[in-house]
Amino acid sequence: MTQSAATTVRVASPRRIAALALPALVVLAAEPLYVLVDTAVVGHLGRVPLAAVAVGGTVMTLTAWLGTVVAYGTTGRSARRYGAGDRGAAVAEGVQASWLALSVGVLVAVAMQVGGGALTRTLAGPGEVADAAAGWLRIAALGAPGLLLAAAGNGWLRGVQDTRRPLWFVLGPNLLSAVLCPLLVYPAGLGLVGSAVANVVAQTLSGALFVAALVSERVTLRPRPQVIRHQLVLSRDLLVRGVAFQASFLSATAVAARFGAAAVGGHQIVVQLWFFAALVLDALAIAAQALVGAALGADDTAGARALAGRVARLGAACGGAFAVLAVAGTGVVPGLFSSDPGVREQALVAWPWFVAMLPLAGIVFALDGVLIGAGDVRYLRNLTVAGALGGFLPAIWLAHAFDLGLGGIWAGLMLFTVIRLVALLLRLRVDAWAIPGATRPH
Repeated sequence: MTQSAATTVRVASPRRIAALALPALVVLAAEPLYVLVDTAVVGHLGRVPLAAVAVGGTVMTLTAWLGTVVAYGTTGRSARRYGAGDRGAAVAEGVQASWLALSVGVLVAVAMQVGGGALTRTLAGPGEVADAAAGWLRIAALGAPGLLLAAAGNGWLRGVQDTRRPLWFVLGPNLLSAVLCPLLVYPAGLGLVGSAVANVVAQTLSGALFVAALVSERVTLRPRPQVIRHQLVLSRDLLVRGVAFQASFLSATAVAARFGAAAVGGHQIVVQLWFFAALVLDALAIAAQALVGAALGADDTAGARALAGRVARLGAACGGAFAVLAVAGTGVVPGLFSSDPGVREQALVAWPWFVAMLPLAGIVFALDGVLIGAGDVRYLRNLTVAGALGGFLPAIWLAHAFDLGLGGIWAGLMLFTVIRLVALLLRLRVDAWAIPGATRPH
């Protein structure tokens, strides 16, 4: 047994998990918080610029989602190499992920120069909002290579269990951009363009910092197509999984809209709180990815299984804490988002389902991280697609057919969560997920 394997149980202590999860949480929260600042700054320019950022920002959010896929796919592979005691090979995974990220980022940037106008007109319809959004998007898209390089950098650094450098590499540029944005928009007189430039500065600087960290490791930077192909397979499965989630939540919003403005408003309040809880719980999943990958790379399947149980319990505890806060805020929180009595009333229809799901979701998100760290992504893909097609989507469209309102929609989300929870727990009972070794067979 290697030294890494001998220390797996020790590094999987709650303190070690928190040491990985808390910096990851700050990294996860940095971009959404910056978007809030950007929105507030642009909002004072008027209705059209604000709508333009909303449209263009939707496209850039999809690019950031691609970055998350790259990061998650890289973490488990790097962690296995690291757990096997080969830091150089772990970093080499980051090199190949960075080539993949750079290629996709350049394609996005070029595509937005050519097709940004057509895309914004498709989203917003012809008019001044689409034109303003196209101008913003063409500039903002130049930050796509940096954005995706930063995602790849997060992936390999998490794999070698370094979450402190990513913290500064993401937080520093975002803070700089938060200061730069209002200066460029107002005193410099760039208006909406200033917002896009501030985005590009932050993303490019962040990507450059991660590349510098890669270069400092003194490994070969030559692209290796075979490794990139393996990473593309992981990314493909994570993308399909993500599409299933997106289709489910878009359908839920579409059904809620058919119940009226108050219903879709109430749904939006609760679903955004759900996404916020998912953001926080994802930090625990990221820690699980790094630690499980390292344990399996060190041939310590017992340690990986012990860690899976530990993070599941921590996930339940964190989800339970959120549930307690949600119960305490029942009469207060919906009112913070809307003064409309009808909207608040509809939010409270979904509220009991939201509260009840939080502890279950804590376990599900933690175990998602375990299986991603183990490289068992194909199972997660199949589970998510099956749960969406066999549970969530039929339930919410039945809610529409039988006029069950938001309660029916959120019962569908509960069903989706329960299906995933049961399937994940059953998966942990077999050996197929915990395959030891520096790499997982394809």
